[in-house]
Amino acid sequence: MILHNWGETEYTKAREQMDALHVKAQQDGQNHLILCWHPAVFTLGSDEKKEFDVPTLQSDRGGSITCHSKGQNIYYFCFQVQQPARFYKKVLDAFESFFMKNLPQVKYDKNKPGFYIQNRKIASLGFRYSRGVSLHGVALNVNVDLDFHSQVSPCNLENIVPTSLKNEGLRLTPEEVNAQMIHFIGKHFEDAV
Repeated sequence: MILHNWGETEYTKAREQMDALHVKAQQDGQNHLILCWHPAVFTLGSDEKKEFDVPTLQSDRGGSITCHSKGQNIYYFCFQVQQPARFYKKVLDAFESFFMKNLPQVKYDKNKPGFYIQNRKIASLGFRYSRGVSLHGVALNVNVDLDFHSQVSPCNLENIVPTSLKNEGLRLTPEEVNAQMIHFIGKHFEDAV
């Protein structure tokens, strides 16, 4: 697994860079994991038709509306994918391992894809697959401004509110979270950095 740590990257620029890396992954046959975070922005999944009261950017990932901001760790996967369901299960396993270690009350809900503590959403997932390589990934709220994130319901779901690791009492820096996630992703994909 080849690691790309982009730090703060505007969403549109990250999308361009991810597209370029997606082409590279098709050519080199490697798994590329991108770590970054975006300045405050709302993005829409390709299936979302609703209008929102906040400015949004269109995306071609799955899902509805997602809020990105500082304090949210983004994991973009340009991974080799022969079976999307199997790939997705490995992603879930990696994040479930992280939560079992640090915040075991977090659960994945397949009916409204994401990770939750009761009605509080802590991580969003949205993927796309093209030419045998995945695009997009997971957004994990580490220490976000919940007032900003609360302007819309996460993924446009009724009675769901955003939360973060910090809000749930887990004091890890974004760098510490990344270190653990790199470990768990490498372990579940059997592809260490």
